[in-house]
Amino acid sequence: MKITKKYLSIIPCLLLPMLLLGHGVSEADQQTLENGGLIAYIIVGAKHMLTGYDHLLFLVGVIFYLTGFRDILKFITVFTIGHSITLIFATYLGIKADEHLIDAVIALSVLYKGFENLGGFKSWFNINSPNLLFMVWIFGLIHGFGLSTRLQAFDLGSDQFLQKIICFNVGVELGQVLALIPIVFLITKFRNSAFFKPLYRYTNLFLVLAGIALFIFQMYGYFNGH
Repeated sequence: MKITKKYLSIIPCLLLPMLLLGHGVSEADQQTLENGGLIAYIIVGAKHMLTGYDHLLFLVGVIFYLTGFRDILKFITVFTIGHSITLIFATYLGIKADEHLIDAVIALSVLYKGFENLGGFKSWFNINSPNLLFMVWIFGLIHGFGLSTRLQAFDLGSDQFLQKIICFNVGVELGQVLALIPIVFLITKFRNSAFFKPLYRYTNLFLVLAGIALFIFQMYGYFNGH
């Protein structure tokens, strides 16, 4: 399959709309939680992962680096454990952070993954990249803290507090699975084709640029009254 720059230039255009999908707190979500019981927390949790462009971009970077389904399952499990820990415990204990700051760190995780996938540590610093599994777990903790910050922005009330947190986390996991199915399918489909090498490079370049752009956007929001 012959790949031209014309076709490769389409890739950022297809991914860019993800950056326009916000996953903040809305009145509609709050109303859903108030009227829908525990099931509503699963629904809103899934929605926040499916529209969480920064979380999904990071996961795209993780999956691009891996070659087998077993490895994908292992790394996604580690990421899931990481973000579940901080989502549940930070929310239950009421530990908060400014949403712009935590999202800025999450943006750096997207930048980091693209940079690592492109061999940036070796080519720029002549060192091996840090242990990937460990870094995915660390970034999972950070992403979970970001999800906790979103959840704590809702009025959760005092009844069934822990159950609500767990249901939201279950929703996040379901949303993550739904988002990963087409991503894994497409990457697996093209991995052995001539299309994969340029796709890998251009997508990871996009992750680097997206991480930088998202970081600047979040820091601008932080310093300009949110």
